Amino acid sequence: MTASVQRIEPRGSALWLNWREPWRHRGLLYFLVWRDVKVRYKQTTLGVLWAVLQPALTMAVFSLFFGRLAKMPSDGVPYPLFVLCGLIPWTLFSTGMSNAAQSLVASANLVTKVYFPRLVIPLASVAAAGVDFGVSLLLLVATMAIYSVRPGPALLFLPFFTLLCAATAVGAGLWLSALNVRYRDVRYTLSFLTQFWLFATPIAYPASLLKHPWRTVYALNPMVGVCDGFRWTLLGTRAPEISSLALSGLSALLLLGTGAAYFNRVERSFADTI
Repeated sequence: MTASVQRIEPRGSALWLNWREPWRHRGLLYFLVWRDVKVRYKQTTLGVLWAVLQPALTMAVFSLFFGRLAKMPSDGVPYPLFVLCGLIPWTLFSTGMSNAAQSLVASANLVTKVYFPRLVIPLASVAAAGVDFGVSLLLLVATMAIYSVRPGPALLFLPFFTLLCAATAVGAGLWLSALNVRYRDVRYTLSFLTQFWLFATPIAYPASLLKHPWRTVYALNPMVGVCDGFRWTLLGTRAPEISSLALSGLSALLLLGTGAAYFNRVERSFADTI
């Protein structure tokens, strides 16, 4: 029997990220996702139900202060449903980004002892957040049933906006995880960044409140296109403007591309720096 040999060679360019490597190590990726999910809910009474309770409680708080007290408009749909439809993708993004940002430092023992594509670690963190996303979708479906809201044919575009959300989380996670290895200040600024990004995203308020040209500038935030897209596909609100959606998509691709390039450039120093 001939033993298989895998040859590890240096990359031709520091800016080129080999996305095929994570696929070759998909077994490790699956293991890390499963580990992250188990660790997150280890020794908890409710377990994965926290993925439902967190957006549900946030929806209740937003509905009270922004919906009832501030009388925020909601594009013609019930305000709790309007908020929840924005919170579901936001939770996927914020959880994936936050976990990915700290993933390399948290896996220092693994990074310094064995070779594997380091990209697998932040990708696993975002994928683990996808498990919570799938569970929280059940809450959204139940809430839509309560308000007798049925999605239309636009539902076919929901996977696109989910991928846009995941790409944004991966892009931000790659930047922050690589920076966190060298500059531990990242973990202190992460909560502020997440909070600022939350209020810069149309979750508690509709993007239609902004007028042109500010609405175009606002669309530089990729999560604007994601939240508007989710509400359009699921609740039947007004379709996002093509220009704003294209700008959000380009911003997400730019964030993903530059994050991948920077991650690839500094990856070889992770084991020495961490």
